[in-house]
Amino acid sequence: MTLQEAIEARHSVRKYIDKPIPQDIIDILQAKIEECNNLGNLHIQLVTNEPKAFKGKMAYGTFSGVSNYFVMVGKKSDDLSERIGYYGEHLVLLAQTLGLNTCWVGLTYNNIKEAYEKGNDEKLCCMIALGYGDDPGRNLKRKTVEQVSNASDITPAWFKKGVESALLAPTAVNQQKFSFEYVGMKNNRHIVKASKGFSLIGYTKMDLGIVKYHFEIGVGKKNFEWM
Repeated sequence: MTLQEAIEARHSVRKYIDKPIPQDIIDILQAKIEECNNLGNLHIQLVTNEPKAFKGKMAYGTFSGVSNYFVMVGKKSDDLSERIGYYGEHLVLLAQTLGLNTCWVGLTYNNIKEAYEKGNDEKLCCMIALGYGDDPGRNLKRKTVEQVSNASDITPAWFKKGVESALLAPTAVNQQKFSFEYVGMKNNRHIVKASKGFSLIGYTKMDLGIVKYHFEIGVGKKNFEWM
């Protein structure tokens, strides 16, 4: 499965079966975590065989069978949420290619502090549930390319493909509060601007990181840079 195929196959899954993740797959995920932590200056950790985080009052109603999850931690900074989103989605899509399911989780979990490490200068931003889904998830209503971008007949075809991939990205309660603008050429490079919108729910910075990674996958190896 390619990353683009993973984008198209991925759905947020909240119910999981009692099936352990094989060690060889855990090793692949751990290697990717190390890569993401190095590139993104983060402290992401994988917790396995720990069922308490998604049980009880905080994990209300929607989750069952979760015993594995990514803990999304990093040093406090203004751009932490966007980096968490960007590199966290690397893990989500890799997991999809490995036959696993995932779900970004903002608040509805119990903070099992003994299960992971967090320094005084670090922040726990969210968690990502991980495992073998009891159902494949469902398709959600999405905005159109025209609603979130200036894609048109005079913008490059690859720009529209990037936006289409971004529209398949997970965002908090499917709010899709983001936009992409094809700005033009500068020094023989295409310039694209990605912006977050306003939301009372929050998480728009994290969502922006997620959709930017999806956009990059949809675009492929094009000569562009972020504004």
